[in-house]
Amino acid sequence: MKKISFVVLLLFVLFTSKVLAQCDIKNKVMADGTMMYYFDPAVFYTTKSKSLKINIVTDKEHYFISLQPTPFPPRKEGKKIKDDLLLHLADHNVYKLTHYDTQYRQNDSIMQVLYLIDAKDLESFSKFEALVAEIRMEGTEFVRDYNFKLHKDAIVKQLACFLNKEEE
Repeated sequence: MKKISFVVLLLFVLFTSKVLAQCDIKNKVMADGTMMYYFDPAVFYTTKSKSLKINIVTDKEHYFISLQPTPFPPRKEGKKIKDDLLLHLADHNVYKLTHYDTQYRQNDSIMQVLYLIDAKDLESFSKFEALVAEIRMEGTEFVRDYNFKLHKDAIVKQLACFLNKEEE
């Protein structure tokens, strides 16, 4: 009986730690004093020549999708990026996310483009996997479609963590 109790306890601890690890929310204070919450980016697409990482960023009032494309245009070209993002979800709808900001971080070794998720679309993003991102960064050589191959449910999982935290 003690062995069975020990095994059940061990499985519970392993399961709980895995669930909690998925909600490893990080935070940082922005230059304007705003606290931003985020996850480490998940790789959605990768080939020998390009990749795309995505994560959710929030100030607990607005939710953003952050894209980290590789390769990315130089700062001078990248700052011209003002176009919106079209994201195809598994519900067979296309969602338009408004361009919010383009940032170069860690001494220009990472480019991050933030897109605002419309509040009315938040429920869809929290239920359906992402399938394709249409990135139209006109004025640069960066006009691409990404058919997601990896971690299609990362946005759903990350939003679930944020939304569950808010309910508590």
